[in-house]
Amino acid sequence: MTDKTDNPTKGILMIVMAMFIFACQDTVTKQLAQTYDAPQILWVRFLFFGVFAVILSSWNQPLKQVVKAHRPWLQIVRSLLIVLEISAFVLAIRVLSLAETHALFASFPLMVTAMSALILRERVGIRRWAAVLVGFSGVLIILRPGFGVFQLESLIALSAALMFSIYHVLTRIVSRNDSSNTSMLYMAVIGAAIMTCIGPLYWIEPTPQAWRLLALLSLTGAVGHLLLIKALECAPASVLQPFNFTLLVWATLMGYIVFNNLPDMWTLIGGAVVVASGLYTIYRERQRNVPEVPPEIRVKP
Repeated sequence: MTDKTDNPTKGILMIVMAMFIFACQDTVTKQLAQTYDAPQILWVRFLFFGVFAVILSSWNQPLKQVVKAHRPWLQIVRSLLIVLEISAFVLAIRVLSLAETHALFASFPLMVTAMSALILRERVGIRRWAAVLVGFSGVLIILRPGFGVFQLESLIALSAALMFSIYHVLTRIVSRNDSSNTSMLYMAVIGAAIMTCIGPLYWIEPTPQAWRLLALLSLTGAVGHLLLIKALECAPASVLQPFNFTLLVWATLMGYIVFNNLPDMWTLIGGAVVVASGLYTIYRERQRNVPEVPPEIRVKP
């Protein structure tokens, strides 16, 4: 029988396309964030994703089975974290360029490596610790503290990366017993419930153009996730994971095309250092045969 993950070329193409779609989603979010508050944007985003997650999760099995979690409280904490992280990320792209936000956010795999050693007690060798230190030097290159160009807003992007890395570690823990559909359903439904409580307080009636952007925002989230699922049907996560970093390339291009934001030399250098360090940690994990993390957690609603 042919393995379903026997077409890595197609899988890589799918993951690169998914990252392009997610860059488009971030571009639309930045456009909306110039006029509308994050809670309003995220309310629409989570409501649509909640419906999408319920349909997708119950496609091949009864919903009552998907809802059963080994440790529901951990799923709830994890879902709360992703709501806070996405809120911080939206605030970051509102005040920073897409390129700078994604360059700083790309440090999250390095944070995950450090947390895996401290929280999960995974063995992290000297080479991966060195890669983490080099990666964070890339973050300092982007921030350039003490050179008169440091922006306090950059800490918002870093806080988003920190929260996403904690979310990532928690997902590693719950994935030992719960399916990816269960994790996705908890994230989507809890996120929709929280934003339904907060979103109306910030509601401003959207213009016809804004409604179109909100529809596009929801559509890109669904299409991106479907592409990701298809990619995982064609190739194993270990092959696809490095191509998540193409999101930074797409975001930089979209930022230039749509907002005429071209990153400076130091942001490009720092981003390259962060990405190279992240890729090296992935390579070392594959060399050690570390159990793969459920790939759906790299992206968000």
